Amino acid sequence: MAAKTEDTARIVVESMESVPAFPPVHVGACGGDNYQTVEIVVDDRERPSGIVAELEKAAHAIVKIERLSVGDYCVDGAVLIERKTAVDFAQSLIEGRLFSQAARISSSPFRPAYIIEGASAEWAGLGVSREALQGALVTLMLIFDVPVFRSSGPAESARLIYYIGSQLVRLRDPGYVPYRQAKAKRKKTRQLRILQSLPGVGADRAKKLLERFGTVRACFTASPAELSEIEGIGPKTAAAIDQVVS
Repeated sequence: MAAKTEDTARIVVESMESVPAFPPVHVGACGGDNYQTVEIVVDDRERPSGIVAELEKAAHAIVKIERLSVGDYCVDGAVLIERKTAVDFAQSLIEGRLFSQAARISSSPFRPAYIIEGASAEWAGLGVSREALQGALVTLMLIFDVPVFRSSGPAESARLIYYIGSQLVRLRDPGYVPYRQAKAKRKKTRQLRILQSLPGVGADRAKKLLERFGTVRACFTASPAELSEIEGIGPKTAAAIDQVVS
């Protein structure tokens, strides 16, 4: 058992070494004159996390508390962040909720991101294998195209959220066309990747599904009969897709 927990902790460290981690600086340190106002909408269920209190210390942050249907933090009306502690991440992976949540946040009109919060020592003893953690991170970042950031705790999570917002406000200029074009292209790429994760759906079928239904959500809510109308998708594949998304 000791070897297993050591492997579990090690894969988290190894898999996240390339993910940006910031020194433990309080959010208030980011509120200098070089930062514009950042609006952050926080899901009301995140109040106990301690992040709201940290965000409210920032001189240029406008923090609003609302009930979000997807995600935990909507930053500058552009990025939707899902925050998970080490325990949350492991539990959602074990219970099979992680990727359905990733599909929902990826199909939103906002750029998705994950913040995984907790020191490496917290991952030991969670009952998740090295391979499962590695596979989950690869799937989130490469299949769903959702960047994953590491944080050591609430104060650092708040600083990271604020820093993301401060970077985004610099791109508000509507004349900055490359950003707008890249954003649209990324969204379609994410949509196609999500659809290709469905059983029996490759690149060609994913494209046909998106052309027929318009959005990932519409594809997920389509009936087996409607799915069967797509060229190359028979009743058997339609039933398999329906079973996964329902």
